[in-house]
Amino acid sequence: MPGIFVGSVYPDSAGFPDRQGAIITDHRTAFKDRWGGWYVNATRGEQLDRANAFAPDPSEPHALQVDGRQNLTSLVREFNTTGYLTPISDIVALMTFEHQTQMTNLMTRLNWESRTGAPAAEISKDIDALVKYMVFADEAPLHEPVQGVSSFTKTFPERGPRDHQGRSLRDFDLETRLFRYPLSYMIYSEQFDSLPEAVKEPVYRKLAAALAKMPQGPAIVDILRETKPNLPAYWRATK
Repeated sequence: MPGIFVGSVYPDSAGFPDRQGAIITDHRTAFKDRWGGWYVNATRGEQLDRANAFAPDPSEPHALQVDGRQNLTSLVREFNTTGYLTPISDIVALMTFEHQTQMTNLMTRLNWESRTGAPAAEISKDIDALVKYMVFADEAPLHEPVQGVSSFTKTFPERGPRDHQGRSLRDFDLETRLFRYPLSYMIYSEQFDSLPEAVKEPVYRKLAAALAKMPQGPAIVDILRETKPNLPAYWRATK
């Protein structure tokens, strides 16, 4: 099924990727395997990734030259940035984008299969996959704090709804994980709301069950009760 994705490759000195090392990335991908072929601005300690680097030796296409290529806060010395919409490729924005692309794909797949009469077992499997992804069950942990270099870390959370305590699903953590409250902010999206009721109801039930087992679950449920319209009635039950 068609979808959107973020890729990570091993580029050579001319920028051409080695196809054998190309992968699709999202929030589950190990940090060390992300952003090959991308310029990335960040402060993220000694955590290695593939960003800003290339493999100079054709006989070793996966041996990236990473010395001096990590923790770049500016790209001005790398190339002329004046022809681009922004001179910044912010790591926090890229991490958020990675999450959003795969979340979009999972919702698209579930919507399509439910509307085209896919077998119940296949639809159930897709529901499980979506719920697991929404609660960041297999998220690759950060081993050191990550800091972006643009205003994105501030402006992205500002666009989200907040409960009376000022909490939002868009709030970043960036110490050990991407978001402070691990439930996808895309639960507010039109795409999620447009899922057929026949699949959205079991998604909600399985989300409730998953959150009940998570340390942050009560806080996430409280946030949703105040910020998400049309929650099923059992979500609003007395604590």
